[in-house]
Amino acid sequence: MGDAVKVALLGYGMAGKVFHAPVIAAVPQLKLTKVLERRTQESPKRYPWVEVVRDMNGILEDKEIELVVIATPNSSHFEYARQSLSAGKHVVVDKPFTVTSAEARELIELAKDRQLILTVFQNRRWDGDFLTVQNVVESKLLGRLVEYEAHFDRFRNFQKANSWREEAQEPASGILYDLGSHMIDHAQVLFGLPEMVTADIRKQRDVSNVDDSFEIVLHYPNLKATLKASMLVKVTGPRFILHGTEGSFLKSGIDPQEEALEKGGTPSESGWGVTTAEHRGHLVTKLGNLEIDARVETLPGCYQHFYSNIADAIRGRKEPAVNPETAFNTIRIIELAKQSSDSKRSAAFE
Repeated sequence: MGDAVKVALLGYGMAGKVFHAPVIAAVPQLKLTKVLERRTQESPKRYPWVEVVRDMNGILEDKEIELVVIATPNSSHFEYARQSLSAGKHVVVDKPFTVTSAEARELIELAKDRQLILTVFQNRRWDGDFLTVQNVVESKLLGRLVEYEAHFDRFRNFQKANSWREEAQEPASGILYDLGSHMIDHAQVLFGLPEMVTADIRKQRDVSNVDDSFEIVLHYPNLKATLKASMLVKVTGPRFILHGTEGSFLKSGIDPQEEALEKGGTPSESGWGVTTAEHRGHLVTKLGNLEIDARVETLPGCYQHFYSNIADAIRGRKEPAVNPETAFNTIRIIELAKQSSDSKRSAAFE
């Protein structure tokens, strides 16, 4: 496209290589142009048209770059975003946004002052299983929802080598900032802000430098939302469990997009994001006088919708789907969860 937004990607590790670059490249309204790689020269092997730069100046001083995507360790998000916004660039920050809510607030105010788009890559809003759950909730198929439980469980009983997410000295490492940011974002999309937060955050593995398990309860006036994640779950149950005044919905399996991206797939492929039939949701409810016990097809996942939305937002056609205020509140809830777990008391959201 002639008016494609030129994009610079900061970082070509796991996040940049797997989650960002192939999705950006699949969106016609965007043009991946530069990649910041400090020591390697990996990105041109897959994207031969990109220019590798060694420092930020090659991006900040390039007037053709409109969008900077930050896919570096969490501790660097604030400074890279601040520099990019100050240079007049729109910014996408990989989740969880920043280390602290104070940093997040400063970036939001800077973006407002510069009249620039600032958003956070909450790609799992476009997981097929979450899109399906969202549809069930919005359709009120369960009556008034009273309980929501979400799981993001894995089994890795050892510490991953050379991973900053497993290093205690690295700010915002551990499972709470990593997977918790997705799950808290999901809850906000579905239910808004809670009144209170109760959390139990632990190190469960024999050798672990960082938190690797959490249970967070978000308290709403007429609903309890429980978010759980662990690295020691070898036999997984449903990812989503919803109960309402008229029925229940269970959803198992995991969205296939991450695995497909790791294998070199791209959202431009046909059949992208389609979940296999064995992971259909299970709906038991009552509609009028009818008792329903049915299997529900999973909606296709579509990470590319995040980036096509950003392209439209930069061109003034749409609002960003991920509001930075929601991302700010995600960090605030993470802070309250840590406070609750440390004090063994619930923390009010204020």
